[in-house]
Amino acid sequence: AADAAVVVTDDFPAFFLPRMVDAAAGKLPVRLEAVDSNGLLPLAATDEEHASAYHFRRRLQALLPEHLSTFPAPHPLRGDPLSPAPPIAERIRERWPPAEKKLLDGSGGALSRLPVDHEVAPIPDRGGTRAAVRRLERFLERGLPRYADEGNDPDAEATSGLSPYLHWGHISAHRIFRALAEREGWSPARLSGSADGSREGWWGMSGNAEAFLDELVTWRELGYHFCAHRDDYDRYESLPGWARKTLEAHADDDRPHLYEREAFEGADTHDPLWNAAQRQLRREGTIHNYLRMLWGKKILEWTPDAHRALEIMIELNNRWAVDGRDPNSYSGIFWCLGRFDRGWPERDVFGTVRYMSSASTRRKRSLERYLERYGKEG
Repeated sequence: AADAAVVVTDDFPAFFLPRMVDAAAGKLPVRLEAVDSNGLLPLAATDEEHASAYHFRRRLQALLPEHLSTFPAPHPLRGDPLSPAPPIAERIRERWPPAEKKLLDGSGGALSRLPVDHEVAPIPDRGGTRAAVRRLERFLERGLPRYADEGNDPDAEATSGLSPYLHWGHISAHRIFRALAEREGWSPARLSGSADGSREGWWGMSGNAEAFLDELVTWRELGYHFCAHRDDYDRYESLPGWARKTLEAHADDDRPHLYEREAFEGADTHDPLWNAAQRQLRREGTIHNYLRMLWGKKILEWTPDAHRALEIMIELNNRWAVDGRDPNSYSGIFWCLGRFDRGWPERDVFGTVRYMSSASTRRKRSLERYLERYGKEG
């Protein structure tokens, strides 16, 4: 860094990365620039967290238009190549040895020597930008036309499956949005002039496209902006006051089923649907969007209190989910305890936090093929 004109890094609002960037800024003798490529709306565009998707959507609709006219250049250095990189100092190579070819090729023997959790097995999906683009193209062709009506049905397989690729930077929200806009023949001139927080009609796209954008932009970026403004985003104390109050008021309610972390992790509960969702998480590093909500709600119901439920959800998600430790993952976990939600009719254990049941999910959603696939060990 002593020979650099500037150091450039990512601006990511979760995990240890904000602390790392702050520490580096205090030690570097040159300028450090953290580039925000998290979503369509820059993190700096908001100055506080939002209590619900509706409130954030209104803010988004007011602020986003000015950011939609210019997209990041796909190849910003094309035609203006950088000078050759200087050789890496030996002291750096000693501290961070370059990876061997066997490791880069994915050799089992080389991978087995890495200091990682080897109980978490590899998943079938491949990473990388090419795989992400293929996933996006397949979704636009097959899933998007059914997204609004069937996105919540596990058997329909109408979701994008792009969350892990977004988390690891293998594809950007800008690239996804651009591909969708091109498919829709869209331009900013089709935006609604009002910022009333409506889920439909603001973009001026088809119903399926707008339903997908509400997930990709509103809900995803709601979590990113929350993490950017709250250092305690991953702690129980960050829940809204009404949720903490009602959960604590029902902390001593009778719970017919109680499980330790090991039972949850091993998909060893009395509920076949919950077990299937946990098996999907362990095998594939993800859970279908709708079932992820049920997964968290049941952990709340089957643990001694909300504090322990939160610990288990975070531990399991961060260990097994490919998009673990992502702001959007934390949004999903904390939503199960009331974040970004409102009060519902009061009941045991949950208080006025929204309740979900496996029986209701079975009635509402298509699950036959899902249960065949994940309902048994193997």
